Formats: sequence, structure tokens, C-alpha cells
Amino acid sequence: MNAQQRPAFEADPSNVHPVARVALGAAGVVLVTVGVVLLVLPGPGMLLLLAGLVLLARAVPAFSRYVEPVRLKAMEGVEASVASRWRIAGSVLAGLGLIGAGVVAILVPSLPLAGWPTGLSLILSGLILLGLLIWSHRRVHGTRG
Repeated sequence: MNAQQRPAFEADPSNVHPVARVALGAAGVVLVTVGVVLLVLPGPGMLLLLAGLVLLARAVPAFSRYVEPVRLKAMEGVEASVASRWRIAGSVLAGLGLIGAGVVAILVPSLPLAGWPTGLSLILSGLILLGLLIWSHRRVHGTRG
């Protein structure tokens, strides 16, 4: 579906319980905040920003107007991330490097800032990177089978 065929995002908070609206709003604010931070730092900033805006739009319909422009920018980023074999290879190496660094941080606690919290966060970051890369590749290039 291209942008002209896709209907605009519309949130309908009338069927959402008030407690759920507060929870969706809080989760949306957290995701938007982390997404904005990751726009500057390495990470899937636009995708988290999009997810946060979708949640916020479910809680507060006024945010619905921001979802579509952010979705378009996020999908441009998704397409760019898997545009060439070199980018894919670099992303895979970065993900494997994060996982390897996490394993080292767990196994060698004498390193500065090492330990299981650091190691697990590095491993989780690498797995998220690889998962998003697979998702992006399937979304852009389709599954081959």
C-alpha cells in the first residue's frame, strides 16, 4: 500500500477505558522521550517515536495528526537501513559486536563498568538491532522462499 492508498491514522479513544488511556499516555510519553533521545544517539529513534505517538494518539486524539508524517519518515529510515548490502553487513556486524561485548562484560567483571547489568543491556541492544534489521529487510524486500 502506498501513502495515497493508506488511510490516515485515526484514534478512537471512546472505546478505551480511562485507566487504559492513562497507561497508554504514560507509555507513549516514555517511548516518545526515548525516541527523541535516540534521534541523536545510535538507535531506532524514529520507530520508537512512531510507536510512542501511536500510543499517545490512542489516549489523546489530538496527537493523531503527527502519526502519519512520523510514520512516513520512519519508513524512509527503514528503507535506507537495508538499501545496500554494505549497510546490512555493517548493521549485522554492529549487532554481533554488541552481543560479543555483552558476553565479555559478563565474563570479565574486572573490566571498567562491566558486570551482568551492562552485559545484558549490550546483548539486548544487539538482539534488538538484529531483530529490527530482519524486520526492515522483510518489510522492504519481502520474504523470499
